Amino acid sequence: MNMTGALTGTIFLLSGALASAAAASDPAQSCPLHAQHQAQTAAHESDQPAQHDHLAGVDHRGDEVMGFSHERTSHHFLLEPEGGTIQVEAKDSGDTESLKQIRSHLAEAARQFTAGDFSMPQEIHDRVLPGVPEMIQRKDAITYRYEDLEKGGRVVIRTSDPEAVAAIHAFLQAQIGDHRTGDPMH
Repeated sequence: MNMTGALTGTIFLLSGALASAAAASDPAQSCPLHAQHQAQTAAHESDQPAQHDHLAGVDHRGDEVMGFSHERTSHHFLLEPEGGTIQVEAKDSGDTESLKQIRSHLAEAARQFTAGDFSMPQEIHDRVLPGVPEMIQRKDAITYRYEDLEKGGRVVIRTSDPEAVAAIHAFLQAQIGDHRTGDPMH
């Protein structure tokens, strides 16, 4: 082999070694889980405008359907072993208009849910929430009780049916996400 051929071969080997070293230093090239995470992150980022629009829609429709501002009130969706609680309170104890609307809305929600009517949450969330079909199917096994609170009200949801508990939890978890309450998901 002549000197030019040997030099070309050495350069080829070195460029291959450099490419391998570069790939090893790039986690996406060397770790399939990292590459998968990057793909999921890119997909999530492309969904963010749609998610933002959905959440803004929930806020807007919620204010209209519920009759009070999400900005002047505090929502909580609490999962419990025998069901859960939907609780809304006015942020300002002097906000008597919000207090009146909260109580009216939650009392009506309890009446409608008892009858198997979940049209209010569907209108607010622009979809049938997870758990709702099962809650309708098992409506005779679930109780909904409205209670006044000092700054608002709550709907206490109870059942001894394990499948109904799972449906109630799915329903409340969807609302935790859409209303961005930060409540525990379990």
